[in-house]
Amino acid sequence: MFSIKALAVTVLAVAISTVRAETHTITFTNNCGFGRPTLIQGGNVLSTGGAFTTNGPLRGAIATLPHCGCGFDGEGCTLVETTLVDLSTAGSGASTDLSLIAPHSFSVTTGFGYYNGCNNAGNNANYNTAFHVPTDTFVQVACQTDNVNLAMSEFIQHTRASCSHTTLRSHSASEVQPPNDLEDGKFP
Repeated sequence: MFSIKALAVTVLAVAISTVRAETHTITFTNNCGFGRPTLIQGGNVLSTGGAFTTNGPLRGAIATLPHCGCGFDGEGCTLVETTLVDLSTAGSGASTDLSLIAPHSFSVTTGFGYYNGCNNAGNNANYNTAFHVPTDTFVQVACQTDNVNLAMSEFIQHTRASCSHTTLRSHSASEVQPPNDLEDGKFP
């Protein structure tokens, strides 16, 4: 005889197995030839260049390519700020931007883009599309897709005998690429 308790346990087991947990991955491509991309959240280093996956939201994380005197929190460097969260209400979700607000400053051309959702949203490493003052909120790039991932790339073409002499060039969005395993290969 089938009991109510057995039915409840079966329904609960099926419900749990079909729930997809929140997950986000951040990948890095360093085309500079120096430094290691570093992902930090709340003073904790999460990655020094390898892909980082979180099984839950990632709030208030920063990424930079520390080199030649950049501080732990990216002082003196180009900074990427990101929050990757699934939608809970309209208008919530992921948000990523470049920051050059002091004490941060331009150090390397940096780009980012979402993948696994919002595949055409990102920043193509344009200096003018970074925060320069706290009110530049229009430069934030939002994504309202659950389980979205983020790819970041740093570029620099340089001649240098020391860290004090670096020549930068701009890069097109097509040069900023997500991991090779993307289905559609699209990137901003």
